[in-house]
Amino acid sequence: MTILRSWPGIGRINLATLLAEAAEPLRRRDYHALRALAGAAPVTRQSGKQRFVIRRLACNRRLQSAVHHWSRVAIQHDAASRRRYDALRRKGHGHARALRSVGDRLLFALCTTLKRRTPYDADHNGTKNSANG
Repeated sequence: MTILRSWPGIGRINLATLLAEAAEPLRRRDYHALRALAGAAPVTRQSGKQRFVIRRLACNRRLQSAVHHWSRVAIQHDAASRRRYDALRRKGHGHARALRSVGDRLLFALCTTLKRRTPYDADHNGTKNSANG
C-alpha cells in the first residue's frame, strides 16, 4: 500500500479503484494483464494488405477512467510523465492518446516498483547512478 501511495497523481479514489478492479493483476505484478484490463494496450487489426492500430475498447471502464485521471494528474506533478506527454504531443498524438501512453508507462513502472518492493523515486531515471560512476 505504501508503494502505491508513493506515486504522484494516484490519489485515494484512483488507488481504491486500482485495488478493487485490478487486485489480481496487481498481486501477480502482471503488467500485460493490467494494461489490457485498463485499456492502455493497443489493438492491431489486420486483414489482407491492411494493418492498423486502434485503441482498446474491450476493457474495464472504471479502471480505464482511473488510469486516465492518474495520468492526467501525473503530468501535472511528475516531470518524467510531463516530458513523455509533451514528446507525444510534439509527434502529433492527440491529448487522449498521449495520456493513454503515459498511463501505460505508469502501469509498467508501477509493476516494476511492486516487484522490487521500492516506493516511487522521481530521480530513478539514471541521473543519480550515472553521476556516481
